Amino acid sequence: MFAAFRTGRAVDGVLAAGVVLATVVPLLLPDPHPWWIIGLGLLASVPVGWRRRAPMVVAVVVGAAMSVLVTWEKPFLPFGPLLAVYTIADLSPTWKRLAAIPVIVATVGSSLVLPGESDETFRLVGTTFVAAYALGTSARASRSRAAELTERARRQEQEHIAAVAEERTRIARDMHDIVTHSVGLMVVQAEAGPVVVRSDPDRAEAVFDTIADTGRGALAELRGALSALRVPGESGGPVWGHAGERMSESLFQPRLANLPALLDRSGLDVVSTTAGTPRLVAESVEAAVYRIVQEALTNVRKHAGTRAVCLALTWGESLTVEIADDGRGPGEGGGYGLAGMRERAAACGGTLRAGAGRGGGFMVRAEFPLE
Repeated sequence: MFAAFRTGRAVDGVLAAGVVLATVVPLLLPDPHPWWIIGLGLLASVPVGWRRRAPMVVAVVVGAAMSVLVTWEKPFLPFGPLLAVYTIADLSPTWKRLAAIPVIVATVGSSLVLPGESDETFRLVGTTFVAAYALGTSARASRSRAAELTERARRQEQEHIAAVAEERTRIARDMHDIVTHSVGLMVVQAEAGPVVVRSDPDRAEAVFDTIADTGRGALAELRGALSALRVPGESGGPVWGHAGERMSESLFQPRLANLPALLDRSGLDVVSTTAGTPRLVAESVEAAVYRIVQEALTNVRKHAGTRAVCLALTWGESLTVEIADDGRGPGEGGGYGLAGMRERAAACGGTLRAGAGRGGGFMVRAEFPLE
C-alpha cells in the first residue's frame, strides 16, 4: 500500500512537471513574454501538483488564470484546466462533479467568446474538455469496479472459511454421534456377552452378531462422515457384512427410513409412535432427526438407568420429534451431546429443548418447520 502511494505521488509529480513545461516554455521561447504573463502561466499550471488534495480549488485557480491568460496569449491547449477537469471527474463526489459541469461550460465558453475564437477552436477545445471529463469518469468507474471485485473476492474467501468451519463442525458432530452410539452399544453388548454365554448360548450368538453388525454399521457411517476429508478421486474399499455379502452403506445413512433399524440396534425397549401424515422433507432435516434420536438414545443408555424409551414423531405444520424416558436424566456430566443436538436443529431452522419429562425422567423435544 505504501509503495502504491509513493508511485501515485511520483506520477502526480511527473504530470505536474509536464503541465508546467507545456504551459510556461512557450511563454519563454523564442522571446520571453512579460513577467506577469509568465506568472499567469505558472498560476495556470503549478497548482495541479495539489489536484488530489483540493480538486475544486485547483480547478478554480488554474481555470481563472488560464481565462485571463488567453486574452493575451493563445496556448496550444489549456493543459492545467484539462488535468483539473479530469481530476474532478475522477476523484470528486457525485454532487461536486455535477455542480462543476455548468461552471466548466461557462468558464470555457467565456474564455473562447471574449477573445473571439473561431468555430474550429470552439470544437477543438470543447472536444478536449469533454474527453478529459470522460476519461476521469472512466478511471473512476474502473477503480470502483476493481474495488468491487476485491470486495467480492474477500467475501467469497470469508464464505469459504465459514463453510469449511461449518463442515468441520458437522463432521465433528457426526463423529461424536457415531462413536458414542455405536461404541457404547458394542460395550454394553460385550459386557453382557460372557454372562449370556454361560446361561443361554443361543442368545449369546445373537449378542455377538449384534456387536459385529453394530461395528460394521459404525465403519460404514465413519466412511461417509470422513468422505468429505478425502482428496478428490480417492475412494475407499467396500464394507463387507456377515458371510461375505457386501453391506450397503445406504443402510446406515441418517434418514427417517432407517430409524427402525436404529431403534432395533439401540439395545433399549423403544416404543415408537407416529401422528399425522408423513411427507417428504429435506435430507438435512432427515439427517438432523436421525442424529438427534441417535444421540438421545445414547444418553438414555449411558445416563438414565432405564431401558424404557418413548419416541414420538408428530407431523403437522412442523415435524416434532420427542424422545422421553423414565430414568434419572443425563446427570451433571459435560460433553457435546446436547450442544450438538441443538446445533443440528438450529442448522435446519428448528429448535430443541431438553429437560425433565412430564412424568419424570428426561425428555428431548425438537421441532422443525416444514415448508
